[in-house]
Amino acid sequence: TIPFIARYRKERTGSCDDQTLRALADRLAYLRGLQKRREEVLSAIGEQGKLTESLAADIAAAETLARLEDIYRPYKQKRRTRATVARERGLEPLAQLLLAQDQTSGSVEALAAPYASAGKDVPTAADAIAGACDIIAEQISDSAEGRARLRDYYWRNARLCSTAVDSDKESVYTMYYEYAEPVAKAPSHRVLAVNRGESEGVLKVSVDVDADYATGLLAGLFVKKGSITTETVLAAVADAYKRLIHPSLERELRAELTDAANEQAIKNFGVNLKALLMQPPVKGKTVLAIDPAYRTGCKIAVVDPTGKVLDTAVVYPTPPQNKVAEAKRMLGALIKKHGVQVLSIGNGTASKESELFAAELIRELDCGLSYMMINEAGASVYSASKLGAEEFPEYDVSLRSAVSIARRLQDPLAELVKIDPKSVGVGQYQHDMPQQRRRRPEHRVRAPARLCGRSVAGRCEKRRRLPGGKRGVYIARAAKEGAEARPEGIRTVRRFPAHPTRKECARRNGRPPRIIRRRQKTARAVRLFARRCDGQSPGRIGGACEAGR
Repeated sequence: TIPFIARYRKERTGSCDDQTLRALADRLAYLRGLQKRREEVLSAIGEQGKLTESLAADIAAAETLARLEDIYRPYKQKRRTRATVARERGLEPLAQLLLAQDQTSGSVEALAAPYASAGKDVPTAADAIAGACDIIAEQISDSAEGRARLRDYYWRNARLCSTAVDSDKESVYTMYYEYAEPVAKAPSHRVLAVNRGESEGVLKVSVDVDADYATGLLAGLFVKKGSITTETVLAAVADAYKRLIHPSLERELRAELTDAANEQAIKNFGVNLKALLMQPPVKGKTVLAIDPAYRTGCKIAVVDPTGKVLDTAVVYPTPPQNKVAEAKRMLGALIKKHGVQVLSIGNGTASKESELFAAELIRELDCGLSYMMINEAGASVYSASKLGAEEFPEYDVSLRSAVSIARRLQDPLAELVKIDPKSVGVGQYQHDMPQQRRRRPEHRVRAPARLCGRSVAGRCEKRRRLPGGKRGVYIARAAKEGAEARPEGIRTVRRFPAHPTRKECARRNGRPPRIIRRRQKTARAVRLFARRCDGQSPGRIGGACEAGR
């Protein structure tokens, strides 16, 4: 993995950091994809019998996928188009005659007259000219050089524009009702914003350029002066640009803008996620969590240093009930009963009122309490998830949120890995990101976290496979029973068989079991993933190895 290479193979990489290695890995993946596509294009054109030495050289020299696709476009199997119909009617020779533009006398109608035939659905010369122009337009559209020139012009001069579908309707996209900005300068968050507005049916988004200038660029490649067919070819160029090239380049440019914006958003997400997951844990503290709310009251959960839930309650110190005295009495009793040392307050609705209430309570009790505001993003998602229900079936959904807020203070990493990354609340339009691409920074953050001694194990109910033979070895949350008997700071590691054990397989096959080797692998896996908060090596703790067995 990239974190492993960055950390343990510095002599092989010249001490490159992980960001440089990831950039190299992404570039390598792109080049491999380009080479694979190049081989596919060569094979496809070769099967058609149209591969020449010059064409093969152009394909070999293509440095981007866009350039490669432009070269392959004339040979690509297309759906039935107007040009296809015109070719079926025998108008290809007329199209080549008009495009050659070497006729200086006569008329275009006279050139087209021999191709008019009622039996071929070309009753007049005008119909023959129209069909030939369709063929010319498609040929111009498939020109790799023409597309390359226009693509460069679009990136330098096009503007990303958006207008309102209904300008009288108020929405969060009001600032984009009359929006225009050069695509070369459009920041990622605005690209994602107009994309979302378009998907919600609030905005109409387009890419605007000077159509006359763009048509002139194409005309410089295909139009020759002094011929009787010049005007006909010029009309075909204008039709090719308006009907075929501009919509295609607009889609391509917007797709590249969106990809770049997604990549930037994912990078921001990775940076924010790493800072969130790598927060230092508050170990050895009994925590009382407050999940603030107005109408439904503040949910309370008391959690011991190992994460075990000791008590729960609901108080109403916030409007409209304002039962402050009763809430102080209940919380004071819980604090004294369980020896609470820290208050963890969610930063959601009614958090300000709850913070003022907590500060006043601490001042009155005067027992060395402290409090901390905790980001509760995703707590409600976890509390209503299948995972939350399996972990705390005896508690209400709202109380599970309070438990999550308490555990986020004790160990942010172990608690936040239970939540879908898009619900953590540290991304930029993270719900719009492609799912597979969005998961990359999550894995990139978790891998160095393990190498830094911060395993994602903790109390995570999501069981994760560990090395250790064919038998499935997984990490689960600390068992509720016997939590007090474990050494402080170490989590129980349990094994859940996903396949028959070696002993069972050996019994079936008539061979002696290889139990010792399996136990060694299991113990090694446990030493790798079991984590301690006091810095001691879990490999020296016999209980960790015993737990693996």
